[in-house]
Amino acid sequence: MLDQELAGGPIRLAGLLLRDLEGTMRGTVRKISLSRRVIVDLMRASADVPFVAVRRTLSIAPLAAARSGLRNRPAWAAIFAKAFAILASEQPILRRVYLKWPWPHFYEFPQTVAMIVVAPDATPDGVLLFPIKAPDEVSLAEADARIRSAKAQPIEATPFFRKTMMVTRLPQPLRRLAWAIGLNFGRQRGNYLGTLLVTSVAAFGGGEVEARGPNSFIFSYDRLSSEDTIDVMIRWDHRITDAAVIGVELLRLEQILNNQIADEMLALAATEQGEAAPAFAGRIGSGLGDGISREVSHAP
Repeated sequence: MLDQELAGGPIRLAGLLLRDLEGTMRGTVRKISLSRRVIVDLMRASADVPFVAVRRTLSIAPLAAARSGLRNRPAWAAIFAKAFAILASEQPILRRVYLKWPWPHFYEFPQTVAMIVVAPDATPDGVLLFPIKAPDEVSLAEADARIRSAKAQPIEATPFFRKTMMVTRLPQPLRRLAWAIGLNFGRQRGNYLGTLLVTSVAAFGGGEVEARGPNSFIFSYDRLSSEDTIDVMIRWDHRITDAAVIGVELLRLEQILNNQIADEMLALAATEQGEAAPAFAGRIGSGLGDGISREVSHAP
């Protein structure tokens, strides 16, 4: 039978196959929305980044206790963005990106630019990146208000979202050119893609997110446990640094969360209660490096 079908040539065989498939699994072509096209472009931009990851369980009882005393609790994304930025202010390697143009080199930014993954109410089928420049210099209350506003407002009301959609509407050749410029010119890389990506599904039941993006460092976190611990993961461009450095910096990050960030939470609680903010100047940063070698963290 097969020999007879083949005798009719490839056209006859193709016709028989199409006849056999007729009426099975007829799908529907769907247009890619603008918000999904943003993700398509992000994945294309991050396809060649050699990511590696370190997972760690952080003990943050002081921070958890301070946060629980607030009526208006800052989002965890704002908290981790600020803590990482404080860490990066001490460790410049956490502010570096790898650029290909005009030759392969590292570019070090003077400040952290955190990109927070936000699911705007106006785009139920996608997420967008919201920038917070120098989060270590922005109060938690202000950073939290910015994130919540970006989520709740129409896309056009947030300038960065508006710019993102403007680029996404371009024809593919022009869109790819815009992405190439944003990825490979230092100043534009910081303005449009940042140095740090913060993401999580903690608000949707929790779980581990192995996110991708063109950012040098990607920070994700799970839900706070009943023991006041939280699982976090840092994925980073292996061209920039090694796991030994990240391991040490995660220890330091835990200290920052339980000291500087917890102290700011306590000050917020005092403000909410109409009291004078407590003075922590003598304690913040004191003894934070005890027992932790920083030698490895200065490796290039």
